[in-house]
Amino acid sequence: MYTPEERAFADEVRDFVRANLSPETRERVINAIPVPPEDRKVWHKTLHKRGWAAPHWPVEWGGTGWSPAQSYLFSETLAEEGAPELSTFGLMMLAPTLIMYGTEAQKQAYLPSIIAGDHQWCQGFSEPGAGSDLASLSLRAERDGDEWVLNGQKMWTTMAHRADMMFCLARTDPNAPKKQMGISMFLLDMKTPGVTVRPILLLNGKQTTNEVFFDNVRLPADSLVGEPHKGWDYTRVVLGNERLNIGRVGLCKRQLRLLKQIAGREPDGEGGVMLDQPLFRARVASAEIELMSIEALSLKMLSRVQQGAIPGFEANMLKIKGSELQQQLTELLVDAVGPGSLPYDANEEQADWCSALFKNHFDTRVVTVYGGSNEIQRNIVAKAALGLGGRG
Repeated sequence: MYTPEERAFADEVRDFVRANLSPETRERVINAIPVPPEDRKVWHKTLHKRGWAAPHWPVEWGGTGWSPAQSYLFSETLAEEGAPELSTFGLMMLAPTLIMYGTEAQKQAYLPSIIAGDHQWCQGFSEPGAGSDLASLSLRAERDGDEWVLNGQKMWTTMAHRADMMFCLARTDPNAPKKQMGISMFLLDMKTPGVTVRPILLLNGKQTTNEVFFDNVRLPADSLVGEPHKGWDYTRVVLGNERLNIGRVGLCKRQLRLLKQIAGREPDGEGGVMLDQPLFRARVASAEIELMSIEALSLKMLSRVQQGAIPGFEANMLKIKGSELQQQLTELLVDAVGPGSLPYDANEEQADWCSALFKNHFDTRVVTVYGGSNEIQRNIVAKAALGLGGRG
């Protein structure tokens, strides 16, 4: 499948990870134990120093100019070797949008700090009444001289409590003939007066998502990305790149490898191991076949994006299948361990990784929702690919 040169490149990446990633961080990633933010930042800085923080960017902004195969092998090798994922909001979602639609001043101001890992970004899209139906958002942005004034609320804003900056969508033309046509995209510092972040605590007491309130938040005119009222068009680039990343083939490969290891040693109660059970073995095989198909689609999409194409409905398909496979694999991991995956049933030596398996199983429930719920994604595919959904 790969040329000798491409295999040598993958070996180079693998050697780099093993030489530069701390064993503690690697073990945390492989066992699905959360990696502290400061350790993620250290790894981001390490990749940036090597020139590998944003291989998908244009070369003039710090990209590598790699072929689609090299880019794919790079991301997959990192995942397989247990490297922590970098934050996608700036690198994968905002930056390609700024490169396509931002002003030169915006690119100079934001891209260097994004690729260096100096600034963390969050995405202000969802609202209490606008989740999967994003076009229903109501955060208002009104022009006042040389400023924009924002009032309203965002909801489920991931990592807003740690972010330095936000890119968000706001309604700038409430009288537009179609609700998608009156939306604009803005960039803002999270320390701007009038911005308030309130935590949304999960059932486990952790804070990942937040409410964000805007009370007469004043932004300079150059905070607008591109043209006013064109934010919906730019959102296609943001969400397309997000959905490409949601496939997470490398993560799935690592999870599948861990699953086989665990199922190959966990007793099945009948004198064998879980992988000996025909039904369980068939479920594992089904997941592996699904992963192979997602990998092929990912390679196709990466090749198109690197040729300058905007991700189309194939990205929606990738989001659907990739997110469902992630859920499938975490279910299989919990089933392989059985009651031992419950933190209170695990022995002392297993407590951390068993607890992580159980937590990861529940955390993964949300992947079919964020980036646009899979129900919405199926509607998009039905309209774009099959021509369904027209008026009767």
